[in-house]
Amino acid sequence: MTFLDMLGAAERQNQSMLCVGLDPDPARFPGQFKGDASRIYDFCAAIVDATADLAIAFKPQIAYFAAHRAEDQLERLMAHMRRSAPQVPVILDAKRGDIGSTAGQYAVEAFERYGADAVTLSPFMGFDSVAPYLQYAGKGAFLLCRTSNPGGDDLQSQRLASVEGQPLLYEHIARLAQGPWNLNGQLGLVVGATYPAEIEKVRAVAPSLPLLIPGVGAQGGDAVATVRAGWRPDAPIIVNSSRAILYASSGDDFAQAARREALRTRDLLQAARPGSLVS
Repeated sequence: MTFLDMLGAAERQNQSMLCVGLDPDPARFPGQFKGDASRIYDFCAAIVDATADLAIAFKPQIAYFAAHRAEDQLERLMAHMRRSAPQVPVILDAKRGDIGSTAGQYAVEAFERYGADAVTLSPFMGFDSVAPYLQYAGKGAFLLCRTSNPGGDDLQSQRLASVEGQPLLYEHIARLAQGPWNLNGQLGLVVGATYPAEIEKVRAVAPSLPLLIPGVGAQGGDAVATVRAGWRPDAPIIVNSSRAILYASSGDDFAQAARREALRTRDLLQAARPGSLVS
C-alpha cells in the first residue's frame, strides 16, 4: 500500500482525522518515568497502544529523540508501531531541507533506517531538496507551507513579485506541490491550525493534496474551524495534537488519560465535518 492508501484506510477504519504527535520530553514524563530519558520508548509505546484505534497517523518528532541520544529508541518505537498498529501510517517529523547527495542520505534515514511512511520537508532550497525523497515509490513527503508559528509571516506571507499573479510565498509552494513538483502523487502540505483562513486558501490552490495540520491542542488552534477550512471528502486532512494528548495526566494513568483526550479530540474533529449528523 502507498502512503495515501494507508492514510485513506486509517481514516475509514478509525473514523479519524487525528494525528497523535510523539514529542517525548522526559522532564514532563509522568510518575515513575519523570526525568528518565531511557524510558522514552516505554512512554511513547504506551501512548501508541492507547490510541492506535483512534488515529489517522502517528507523528514522531525526531529532535525529541536525538536530543537525548535516543535514536535507538526511535528505531524500536517505529518497529513497535509497525507490529502493533500496522494500519496507522507514521509520519517522521524531521523537516529536512538539503540538496543532492545529502538529501539522499536524509531520505535513507527516514525511509530505510526508520521505516517511515512519510516525512516532513522544508522546500526552501527548491525541488532539488525534495526530489530524492520521491524516488521512494509509495512514500509521502509533506512540504512546509503555512506553518503555525507567528514567525512564519517573516517569509511565508511575503508576496512574490516575480511570479505571475504575485502570490504569497505559501500560495506559490502550494501551487508547486499540487502541480509540477508532484510527479508521482506523493506530496502533501503542512498548514498550521492557527490560521484557518489560510488553510482555506491553501485548500483552494491544492484541492487534492493531503494537509498535515499541527497546532490543535496546546498551541490553541481551533479544531472546528480547521476541519471546516481544510477537510474535503476526497482530500484528507491530518490534524495533529501532541502535548495535549501526551501529557493529559501527570500520574500513572497517563496512557488512559491520553486515550480519553485523543477520543475527545477525534470526535470533535469528526463532528466538525460539513454535513456531519453530529455537527
